[in-house]
Amino acid sequence: MRYIFALLFLLSSLCSMAQTKWNARFQSYIDQYHDVAIAEMLKYRIPASITLAQGLLESGAGESELARKGNNHFGIKCHGWQGRKTYHDDDESQECFRAYNSVMESYEDHSRFLVNSSRYRRLFSLKTTDYKGWAHGLKACGYATNPAYAQRLIGIIETYGLHKYDKAKSYDEFVVNTQRRQGGEGARLHPIHIYNKNYYLNARKGDTFRSIGEEVGISYRKIARYNERHRNDPLQPGEIVYLKKKRSKADKAFKNRPHVVRQGESMYDIAQRYGIRLKSLYKMNSLPADYMPKVGDRLRVR
Repeated sequence: MRYIFALLFLLSSLCSMAQTKWNARFQSYIDQYHDVAIAEMLKYRIPASITLAQGLLESGAGESELARKGNNHFGIKCHGWQGRKTYHDDDESQECFRAYNSVMESYEDHSRFLVNSSRYRRLFSLKTTDYKGWAHGLKACGYATNPAYAQRLIGIIETYGLHKYDKAKSYDEFVVNTQRRQGGEGARLHPIHIYNKNYYLNARKGDTFRSIGEEVGISYRKIARYNERHRNDPLQPGEIVYLKKKRSKADKAFKNRPHVVRQGESMYDIAQRYGIRLKSLYKMNSLPADYMPKVGDRLRVR
């Protein structure tokens, strides 16, 4: 009987891992928080992959009610917590959970929760590259009641290649410091991306250069100038907004790959797409200031 139960559990676990599929929402979460997870790893010796996988799983990639209302990304209950609280149905009705002023506070409290609890002490004898040992250890130590918890963490880590972050020796301080500026119940930061050695984010509905500047701690006048725009220009949802001065050339990958103009593209659209200054785009193609791109034109971007 034990053998049959163990076999069924193993098959269930394997199915759970096999069903872990890539999706854009999870990847966006990883893009936004992987530097935070690395920073916590270098400070507390908790694998960044484990932190990210737990954050993804416990918060539904930041979309759970607990994450949205209380910035709680790790499902940590009150347990004598003296800070802000929120109540949520879990194993029992309206259980008490910790609430934070920012997601960064949630990540930091998660690290301290593991480090300061005798329950998880034995995990810190494992290497930070042993994500499987950590995953099974968290389940064995009682972090979650789901019998497939370890397999689910491992499935997420391997699907998204999160174990690469466990070997990191540094992190992007700009991104982490931006996360520290987030505050308030339900506040949501823009994911910050890197392209052509520059930082950028995608505008959301209602964004302005001023609101973005307040979020990232950069003068909105500078951000508008970096994007070759007037500071009061409206922003469209999805529009690329660079946070540093753009470069004069595109990434090396485009050395021998000219851009082919598409329907509706302007020179500005093309410059933003490759993270290069508009005047540089005109200059490297020896074009007059009144040139208007036509569909099918081939333009150097490097």
